[in-house]
Amino acid sequence: MTKVLLHCCCAPCSLSCIEPLKGEGLEPVALWYNPNIHPWKEYVARRDCLVDYASSIRMELIVAENYGLKSFVKEAVNASDGRCSMCYRSRLDFVAKYAAEAGFEAFTTTLLASVYQNHELIASIAQSSADRYGVSFLYRDFRPNFRAGNARARELGLYMQSYCGCIFSEEERYDKQIRRDAERFGRVAAAQAEDGRDG
Repeated sequence: MTKVLLHCCCAPCSLSCIEPLKGEGLEPVALWYNPNIHPWKEYVARRDCLVDYASSIRMELIVAENYGLKSFVKEAVNASDGRCSMCYRSRLDFVAKYAAEAGFEAFTTTLLASVYQNHELIASIAQSSADRYGVSFLYRDFRPNFRAGNARARELGLYMQSYCGCIFSEEERYDKQIRRDAERFGRVAAAQAEDGRDG
Protein backbone atom coordinates (compact mmCIF):
# COMPACT_ATOMS: atom_id res chain seq x y z
CA MET A 1 0.00 0.00 0.00
CA THR A 2 1.11 3.56 -0.69
CA LYS A 3 1.89 5.48 2.48
CA VAL A 4 0.31 8.86 3.07
CA LEU A 5 1.28 11.20 5.91
CA LEU A 6 -1.81 11.93 8.01
CA HIS A 7 -1.49 14.94 10.26
CA CYS A 8 -3.59 14.17 13.36
CA CYS A 9 -5.03 16.86 15.61
CA CYS A 10 -6.44 14.17 17.91
CA ALA A 11 -7.38 10.50 18.03
CA PRO A 12 -11.18 10.95 17.68
CA CYS A 13 -10.85 12.91 14.42
CA SER A 14 -8.44 10.30 13.07
CA LEU A 15 -11.24 7.73 13.23
CA SER A 16 -13.04 9.69 10.52
CA CYS A 17 -10.03 9.44 8.20
CA ILE A 18 -8.14 6.18 8.69
CA GLU A 19 -10.67 3.69 7.31
CA PRO A 20 -11.59 5.79 4.25
CA LEU A 21 -7.90 6.11 3.39
CA LYS A 22 -7.33 2.39 3.84
CA GLY A 23 -10.37 1.78 1.67
CA GLU A 24 -8.53 3.57 -1.13
CA GLY A 25 -5.53 1.30 -0.69
CA LEU A 26 -3.55 3.92 1.22
CA GLU A 27 -1.62 3.33 4.42
CA PRO A 28 -1.87 6.33 6.76
CA VAL A 29 1.20 7.19 8.80
CA ALA A 30 0.10 9.49 11.61
CA LEU A 31 2.00 12.66 12.48
CA TRP A 32 1.41 14.52 15.74
CA TYR A 33 2.39 18.18 15.48
CA ASN A 34 0.09 20.53 17.37
CA PRO A 35 1.87 23.39 19.17
CA ASN A 36 -1.49 25.19 19.24
CA ILE A 37 -2.96 22.98 21.98
CA HIS A 38 -2.96 24.45 25.49
CA PRO A 39 -2.74 24.19 28.43
CA TRP A 40 -0.12 21.49 29.02
CA LYS A 41 -2.50 18.92 30.51
CA GLU A 42 -4.79 19.22 27.48
CA TYR A 43 -1.83 18.85 25.14
CA VAL A 44 -0.65 15.72 26.95
CA ALA A 45 -4.16 14.21 27.10
CA ARG A 46 -4.65 14.53 23.34
CA ARG A 47 -1.13 13.44 22.44
CA ASP A 48 -1.12 10.40 24.71
CA CYS A 49 -4.58 9.33 23.57
CA LEU A 50 -3.34 9.36 19.97
CA VAL A 51 -0.19 7.45 20.95
CA ASP A 52 -2.27 4.76 22.65
CA TYR A 53 -4.82 4.55 19.86
CA ALA A 54 -2.19 4.33 17.11
CA SER A 55 -0.49 1.54 19.02
CA SER A 56 -3.78 -0.33 19.46
CA ILE A 57 -4.41 -0.41 15.69
CA ARG A 58 -0.73 -0.82 14.78
CA MET A 59 -0.61 2.46 12.89
CA GLU A 60 2.80 4.04 12.54
CA LEU A 61 2.98 7.33 14.45
CA ILE A 62 5.56 10.09 14.34
CA VAL A 63 5.49 12.47 17.30
CA ALA A 64 7.00 15.88 16.54
CA GLU A 65 6.98 17.12 20.12
CA ASN A 66 6.43 20.86 20.47
CA TYR A 67 4.38 22.42 23.25
CA GLY A 68 4.47 25.90 21.76
CA LEU A 69 2.51 28.04 24.20
CA LYS A 70 4.63 31.21 24.18
CA SER A 71 5.41 31.33 20.47
CA PHE A 72 1.88 30.34 19.48
CA VAL A 73 0.19 32.94 21.68
CA LYS A 74 2.55 35.66 20.45
CA GLU A 75 1.92 34.76 16.81
CA ALA A 76 -1.84 34.35 17.32
CA VAL A 77 -2.24 37.77 18.93
CA ASN A 78 -0.29 39.44 16.11
CA ALA A 79 -1.70 37.43 13.19
CA SER A 80 -2.89 39.90 10.55
CA ASP A 81 -5.13 37.31 8.87
CA GLY A 82 -6.54 35.92 12.10
CA ARG A 83 -5.32 33.31 14.52
CA CYS A 84 -7.05 30.34 12.86
CA SER A 85 -5.37 31.02 9.51
CA MET A 86 -2.04 31.35 11.29
CA CYS A 87 -2.67 28.14 13.22
CA TYR A 88 -3.58 26.13 10.13
CA ARG A 89 -0.65 27.55 8.18
CA SER A 90 1.97 26.91 10.85
CA ARG A 91 0.94 23.29 11.26
CA LEU A 92 0.35 22.46 7.61
CA ASP A 93 3.63 24.07 6.54
CA PHE A 94 5.41 21.82 9.02
CA VAL A 95 3.51 18.77 7.78
CA ALA A 96 4.19 19.50 4.10
CA LYS A 97 7.88 20.12 4.76
CA TYR A 98 8.14 16.93 6.80
CA ALA A 99 6.33 14.93 4.11
CA ALA A 100 8.66 16.20 1.41
CA GLU A 101 11.83 15.60 3.43
CA ALA A 102 10.73 12.14 4.59
CA GLY A 103 9.88 10.97 1.08
CA PHE A 104 6.08 10.79 1.33
CA GLU A 105 4.25 11.26 -1.95
CA ALA A 106 1.36 13.03 -0.25
CA PHE A 107 -0.07 14.31 3.02
CA THR A 108 -3.50 15.07 4.38
CA THR A 109 -4.94 16.14 7.72
CA THR A 110 -7.67 15.15 10.15
CA LEU A 111 -8.60 18.83 10.30
CA LEU A 112 -10.62 18.07 7.16
CA ALA A 113 -12.91 15.83 9.22
CA SER A 114 -14.16 18.44 11.67
CA VAL A 115 -17.50 20.11 11.07
CA TYR A 116 -16.34 22.91 13.38
CA GLN A 117 -13.28 24.01 11.40
CA ASN A 118 -13.04 26.24 8.32
CA HIS A 119 -12.83 23.40 5.80
CA GLU A 120 -12.23 25.49 2.68
CA LEU A 121 -9.51 27.55 4.35
CA ILE A 122 -7.74 24.41 5.60
CA ALA A 123 -7.79 22.90 2.10
CA SER A 124 -6.51 26.12 0.53
CA ILE A 125 -3.66 26.51 3.03
CA ALA A 126 -2.74 22.82 2.74
CA GLN A 127 -2.51 23.15 -1.05
CA SER A 128 -0.31 26.24 -0.72
CA SER A 129 1.94 24.40 1.72
CA ALA A 130 2.14 21.44 -0.66
CA ASP A 131 3.11 23.71 -3.54
CA ARG A 132 5.74 25.41 -1.42
CA TYR A 133 7.48 22.18 -0.50
CA GLY A 134 6.92 20.19 -3.69
CA VAL A 135 4.72 17.45 -2.29
CA SER A 136 1.13 16.44 -3.07
CA PHE A 137 -1.77 17.41 -0.85
CA LEU A 138 -4.34 14.63 -0.74
CA TYR A 139 -7.63 16.48 -0.38
CA ARG A 140 -10.52 14.50 1.01
CA ASP A 141 -13.73 15.73 2.59
CA PHE A 142 -13.84 13.53 5.69
CA ARG A 143 -16.74 15.45 7.26
CA PRO A 144 -19.43 12.88 6.34
CA ASN A 145 -17.60 10.47 8.67
CA PHE A 146 -17.33 12.93 11.57
CA ARG A 147 -20.36 11.94 13.67
CA ALA A 148 -19.78 8.22 13.25
CA GLY A 149 -16.09 8.66 14.06
CA ASN A 150 -16.88 10.54 17.25
CA ALA A 151 -19.47 7.96 18.26
CA ARG A 152 -16.91 5.21 17.77
CA ALA A 153 -14.33 7.20 19.74
CA ARG A 154 -16.77 7.42 22.66
CA GLU A 155 -17.40 3.68 22.46
CA LEU A 156 -13.65 3.10 22.67
CA GLY A 157 -13.36 5.47 25.64
CA LEU A 158 -11.01 7.85 23.84
CA TYR A 159 -10.36 11.28 25.31
CA MET A 160 -12.85 13.74 23.83
CA GLN A 161 -11.89 17.39 23.93
CA SER A 162 -14.39 20.20 24.41
CA TYR A 163 -12.68 22.94 22.39
CA CYS A 164 -10.51 23.38 19.31
CA GLY A 165 -7.17 23.48 21.05
CA CYS A 166 -5.76 26.93 21.69
CA ILE A 167 -6.36 28.86 24.86
CA PHE A 168 -8.38 31.43 22.88
CA SER A 169 -10.80 28.78 21.66
CA GLU A 170 -11.18 27.53 25.22
CA GLU A 171 -12.22 31.03 26.25
CA GLU A 172 -14.75 31.11 23.40
CA ARG A 173 -16.06 27.69 24.48
CA TYR A 174 -16.94 29.13 27.88
CA ASP A 175 -17.83 32.63 26.72
CA LYS A 176 -21.44 32.52 28.00
CA GLN A 177 -20.32 31.30 31.42
CA ILE A 178 -17.59 33.95 31.56
CA ARG A 179 -20.16 36.66 30.82
CA ARG A 180 -22.60 35.24 33.38
CA ASP A 181 -19.85 35.19 36.00
CA ALA A 182 -18.82 38.75 35.17
CA GLU A 183 -22.42 39.90 35.56
CA ARG A 184 -22.91 37.93 38.78
CA PHE A 185 -19.70 39.00 40.47
CA GLY A 186 -19.96 42.49 39.05
CA ARG A 187 -23.25 42.91 40.96
CA VAL A 188 -21.62 41.55 44.11
CA ALA A 189 -18.70 43.93 43.76
CA ALA A 190 -21.04 46.87 43.20
CA ALA A 191 -23.10 45.88 46.26
CA GLN A 192 -19.97 45.59 48.37
CA ALA A 193 -18.83 49.01 47.20
CA GLU A 194 -22.25 50.45 48.12
CA ASP A 195 -22.05 48.84 51.57
CA GLY A 196 -18.61 50.32 52.06
CA ARG A 197 -19.83 53.80 51.23
CA ASP A 198 -22.77 53.47 53.58
CA GLY A 199 -20.50 52.48 56.44
